[in-house]
Amino acid sequence: MLLPGPDTRVVELRVHGILGTRPEALVSAISAVDVAGDGIGRVVRPADRLLRPAPGPVLTAGGRPVPRIVEGYIWSGMTSGGWAKAAWALLFPFSLANMAHWMLPPLPRGHRLAARLGLISRSLLRLAALLLTMLLVTQAAVVSLDLLAAQCLAPGKACLPAVPDWLRETPLVRPAIGLLPVLAAILVLHRISCVAWEVDDSPNPPPSAPNVAVDLPGTNLVADPDTPMLRALHLVAALATVALLPVGGPFHLPDRPVDAVFWAMALVLLTLAILAVLLLDDPTGAEPQRMGAWLRIGLGPWTRRILLGLGVALVVGVGAAQHPMPSSLTGTDSTVEALAAALIGLVVLLGLVLVPAALIARRTWRGQPAELRPWAGGWMTAPVLATAALLGGGLGAGLAIAVRGLIGAGELPLPPGYTPVTLLWGASAVLAAAALVPVVAFAAVHNWHRLRSRRPFEQVNLLHATRPADLPAALPAWRRAHWQRAHLHHAVLALTAVLCAGTVVALWRRINRMDPPNWMTPLSGVGVLVLGALVAALLRAVYNAARAPEAGRTLGVIADLACFWPREAHPIVPPCYALKVIPELAARTAEHLRDPGTRVVLAGNSQGSVLVAAAAARLLNSLNEPERRRVGVVTVGSPLQWAYPRAFPGVVSHTSLAALAGELGTRWRSLCRGTDPIGGAVTTWRRQVVDGRLLGVGFRPDGTIGPLPAAIRSPGGALVLGLDHWLPDPPLGPTPGSRWTPGVQGHGDYTADPEWDRVIALAAGLDPAGPAAAGLPPILPVPRNGRTES
Repeated sequence: MLLPGPDTRVVELRVHGILGTRPEALVSAISAVDVAGDGIGRVVRPADRLLRPAPGPVLTAGGRPVPRIVEGYIWSGMTSGGWAKAAWALLFPFSLANMAHWMLPPLPRGHRLAARLGLISRSLLRLAALLLTMLLVTQAAVVSLDLLAAQCLAPGKACLPAVPDWLRETPLVRPAIGLLPVLAAILVLHRISCVAWEVDDSPNPPPSAPNVAVDLPGTNLVADPDTPMLRALHLVAALATVALLPVGGPFHLPDRPVDAVFWAMALVLLTLAILAVLLLDDPTGAEPQRMGAWLRIGLGPWTRRILLGLGVALVVGVGAAQHPMPSSLTGTDSTVEALAAALIGLVVLLGLVLVPAALIARRTWRGQPAELRPWAGGWMTAPVLATAALLGGGLGAGLAIAVRGLIGAGELPLPPGYTPVTLLWGASAVLAAAALVPVVAFAAVHNWHRLRSRRPFEQVNLLHATRPADLPAALPAWRRAHWQRAHLHHAVLALTAVLCAGTVVALWRRINRMDPPNWMTPLSGVGVLVLGALVAALLRAVYNAARAPEAGRTLGVIADLACFWPREAHPIVPPCYALKVIPELAARTAEHLRDPGTRVVLAGNSQGSVLVAAAAARLLNSLNEPERRRVGVVTVGSPLQWAYPRAFPGVVSHTSLAALAGELGTRWRSLCRGTDPIGGAVTTWRRQVVDGRLLGVGFRPDGTIGPLPAAIRSPGGALVLGLDHWLPDPPLGPTPGSRWTPGVQGHGDYTADPEWDRVIALAAGLDPAGPAAAGLPPILPVPRNGRTES
């Protein structure tokens, strides 16, 4: 630790997390003003009464006052606000499929079999994403083209009696009503996939390739240059699929010659799109001389425009040839079922390929404690992709059911494949409700037993040793948060397993053309209600989010988590904000570091902690040594241990975090609360209390991993173990001259804790004031038997 010089100042650059925040709350001020940015990525500072940028509160270090500038980076405008961003939630199945790519197990460098398995996994993921696009577009066509135009508006039908018969019989009216909404939906998908956040040229070096083991966290978050080609292929496949529906589907050769010509052209376009997606591999993650090289040359901008134009012309031509339009479309049933079956087969095949890939990648985390290893042994991509497929199919079926109810056409038939879907979701809802009762009962009995036994977590006792009256409020919050962090992935896996098991049964019965027994009829009704309610709730959330900013931030949780990832497996997803935030944070930090007396501390809360860790990694790869020593990181309420390394081991691995700790040394600090369900420990694990001292294993300042010295107690009451600062919650205050918030804080208001200023000084490489900085022994409570904390 250094003593501050006369020219030393500290810039504290804060980054918020999910749900967004107001600029004033981010910089802890009454008012705030923009000082940089482009209006989408905003850099704000506290403002005085004349709305001029004002300095932050003075930081005390080494007994001297140090000027501090508090800045905040606002990125919530990239995920919420307005109709367009609110509607992004409707693409959640696509976002899940894209996120599954980033959950692939990391490829050990130099392992040829692992490289081939990675290539196969990426190709299968991209093909599954293509089929998901085709499935959702086909289900939209089932609603507008089959249910509404062909059946409901057929001459002589009682559906929608306000529509006169002369309009129903007018040539091209019904095909136009059926095809125009689908073309509009495809246009919306195209517009969304073209959105990309602009970033100023950054001096940072190019990050490393995706799906390859990285040395520092997040350095393989890169934009895929294949995205424009993938986008065009997805849209061409969707247009070709829509063109096949009016002429009987892909498995039926039409009788009329003109329909046969359209059928053949649509199949050719569809086959070209599928083959191109399979052969087009990511150039940054595979060998550039592979077959995808000539595909990138062939799929240039003009080729893509020609293919899209052919697809649109094909759909228009098919619609113009439909006179008279039949009262029902025979191709929708087989097309929907074939796409669903192919998608299920791809999920199964990907799951099989991932088994050896995960076993090979296992060597990268061998020796780590069980609580730090990747979820499902690195096999998490398969269940996430399965969830995306099931959710996409369920939303499509729910949309058709909801529209049929809205137009009062309950007697109109839907594709027979929708019956197993309703049974699946109905049975899953019943099973979930049935399982919830014993789980809640067990949790209540377990919690009562723990309270009665008077054996709470020993770390809670140690934190609140100076004020035991806070234990009744702190202990239940610790248990709830611990349970959520430890078992969230188990809940996701269990839900996916139930849905997959139901899918297997439904598929087997459908293949054997077995009608469901009478006792399952109520389950189908429950499924109809569940799917209808799901679609209605999602549309209502989108509507409220577009009208009310607060509701938009709530819905933005989905976007914040899903839109973090660059477009890889699926190109039709909202733009990735990480590709803009990370380089802009690095550029802002580099700008401040031009002043040799300035030290910059990147402080990230929740999801923002992942962004600042990636930004720090890029800075460490580009700055010279004197500048590197003036960069620090504070992670607050961070999921950087229990979530990201376990879900995305190829992006934010445990070893990359250890390398980051070795690069930053004591200039990386983490504020932790055991009551926070989102943010737990970051740099320590296997904590235990022995003889009134908190011990544990974690990252050492020299970059090694091993046992740490016993925790010391800071002046604000926090227990400092290694680089983790465990805060008592409820806080121990009030502290004279400082803001204080009573009650259990959980995931909120970390900046109000008296430990905040101390960790900023430590992360800046300065010696904070207080006896704990000098290494005085901790305040010990009554000794108890040691007990491991997870």
